[in-house]
Amino acid sequence: MLLMIVGLVAGTIGSLVGLGGGVFIVPALIYLCIIYPDMQVSPQMAVGTSLVVVTVTALSSTLSYLKQKKVDVGCALLFFLASGPGAMVGAYINRFMEIKHFNLSFGLFMILMALLLAVKGKLSKKDISWGVTKRYHDPQSGEEYAYGYHRGLGLAIAFLVGMLSGLFGIGGGSLFVPAMILLFHFPVQVAAATSMFIIFLSSILGSATHYYFGHIDWWLVLGLAPGAWIGGRLGAYISTKMKAKGIELLLRLMLVIIGLRMIWQGIVG
Repeated sequence: MLLMIVGLVAGTIGSLVGLGGGVFIVPALIYLCIIYPDMQVSPQMAVGTSLVVVTVTALSSTLSYLKQKKVDVGCALLFFLASGPGAMVGAYINRFMEIKHFNLSFGLFMILMALLLAVKGKLSKKDISWGVTKRYHDPQSGEEYAYGYHRGLGLAIAFLVGMLSGLFGIGGGSLFVPAMILLFHFPVQVAAATSMFIIFLSSILGSATHYYFGHIDWWLVLGLAPGAWIGGRLGAYISTKMKAKGIELLLRLMLVIIGLRMIWQGIVG
């Protein structure tokens, strides 16, 4: 039941803001190992298990977002060409990380994500001539959005995000969403929905790599997956009813708290 609740919370918030949910699952599994020593989940096992659950969340929310016509399928497929191989590279590098270095680097990375989410709405947007230009009509507000992207820059960012996804088991949306909003002027709802589709595709490859190295606890997956599936659909539904600003504020606070805690564990551990 506890694992299902973790999956539900991670899936709901991850789907709503396009992060995937791994930022909650990985530290939750590591923390549960402290409470229940019999679990004995290594950092690599936590990351591999998280990626499988993130795949479930991403599939669930993507199906809902596709019905809402918020997913930019062409952009997602292009970025996946780089994020997929990046996820496999990250999963390979993860094998060589020690627990102390893992906690420290993961904590610093979450602080960085919180900062990116905090500043994304404050940076001024510049008029840019993109290689690909798109338009999106928001049925809720009636607003028309113009956005686009450079293929080369998009592929470079996608590879980096994919690598971090496989390394930390987070799904990669924590960088995809800010990058799409800040660099390419994506509407936040399209960025979140498209991010979840990319996360779904790249997490499959990352999960396969972790499976090859034996980094997946399938019993934990069975406990987390039902909540993650429900959360993925619930987050997509909530996105049609409310703005994500309040949830993003809470998310940033949680990322900072969890990040600081893991940094402390990395220093003293």
